Amino acid sequence: MSEKIRVLIDEAQVDLRIREIGEQISMDYAGKKVHLICVLKGGVFFLCELAKRITVPVTLDFMSVSSYGAGTSSSGVVKIVKDLDESLEGKDVLVVEDIIDSGRTLSYLIEILKKRRPNSIRLCTLLDKPERRVVDNVRVDYCGFHIPDEFVVGYGLDYAQQYRNLPYIGVVETEEREQRSVENH
Repeated sequence: MSEKIRVLIDEAQVDLRIREIGEQISMDYAGKKVHLICVLKGGVFFLCELAKRITVPVTLDFMSVSSYGAGTSSSGVVKIVKDLDESLEGKDVLVVEDIIDSGRTLSYLIEILKKRRPNSIRLCTLLDKPERRVVDNVRVDYCGFHIPDEFVVGYGLDYAQQYRNLPYIGVVETEEREQRSVENH
């Protein structure tokens, strides 16, 4: 199966929006230190660009939580692959994610993190697919873009571990999908 990538959000749009989110976070956390938790692997590209644009003091930690296999849809099974290195007690925490669709992963993660007694906990995502949400307790505080229900790659998002390094958000179009589209018209 071969894929083509169609640009959904170009590099300039992504860069501008991350700058705007960084400015908003800097205002909201004025006088405080924000502890960024990056959800690996996809979130690392967004986190690095976002952290550079936040003007208040920042600390970082990393967590890997997975609900996907090699496929293109959530399995519904969530597991912690790598836990945090530092305590969250008393910290103002901002969870940084690449994309939220079903919400299962973030719902699970937020509940775990709340039990670790942070001062506050908020959620920041580059991409959001709200119409795919299957849980209703995920509140996104900072969102880059709401996107349609398409399988996207780039800026940390992958398809079978490929395309993370694209500097834009693209939609994976496989020959199989294209063939189905042609047959349906």
